[in-house]
Amino acid sequence: MASAEAIERHPHLAEPLEEGWVRVDMHSHTMWSGDCTTTPEELLGAVEASAIDVLCITDHNATAGAQKMLDELPCRVIVGEELRVGSGELIGLFLTDRIPGGTNLLDAARIIREQGGITYVPHPFDPMRNCLSPASIDELVAADLIDAFEVRNAKTSLESLNAKAADFAVAHDLPAGAGSDAHVPNALGAAYVEMPDFDGPHEFLDSLRQGRIVGHHFDQARPWTPRIVPSVPENE
Repeated sequence: MASAEAIERHPHLAEPLEEGWVRVDMHSHTMWSGDCTTTPEELLGAVEASAIDVLCITDHNATAGAQKMLDELPCRVIVGEELRVGSGELIGLFLTDRIPGGTNLLDAARIIREQGGITYVPHPFDPMRNCLSPASIDELVAADLIDAFEVRNAKTSLESLNAKAADFAVAHDLPAGAGSDAHVPNALGAAYVEMPDFDGPHEFLDSLRQGRIVGHHFDQARPWTPRIVPSVPENE
């Protein structure tokens, strides 16, 4: 159940989900990302406040935070990683092992698949972000290496860019995803997917195709500012 504060800000959280459905934030960050300082304690409070049922933790070039939080949150955690692949960023979900940053695009996508994970393209077409180039996205499409496409990123400032991503997903028959891309605790849940519950990556993709995108225009989403704290070693 969302907190009273969260419901006041986003009244739709008071509406019950269909039986057997869950709220999934597909893109979030913790202090294990180089540009985020959200601690485990802050993440716990944010999950409780946002009523998210499943959280994909997708730290930059790191999986240690997601692994640490697997049994520490009042929601299910999907281990992910937002990889810098030279031509932009690519997210892997349902990972078992960290993939080194700097791995080239096609190799990274194949490694994600080899781990039994799914490939997810974040914040496409957003020139203010480290997005994949259109040519790189086309390369992934041609190689049949995109499993899901982010059509709503809560930090994308122009609604037209999210709309362009949604049109692309429809045109290429790609499951549409959404995430807060939260870099501070109170941004968690600013965008997510309501979808049938699932067990594992294959069911996840099937459910995602039946899902509903929930998100807020940028002027309603919660802004973030980086904080400077000591860095966390990858293996801790």
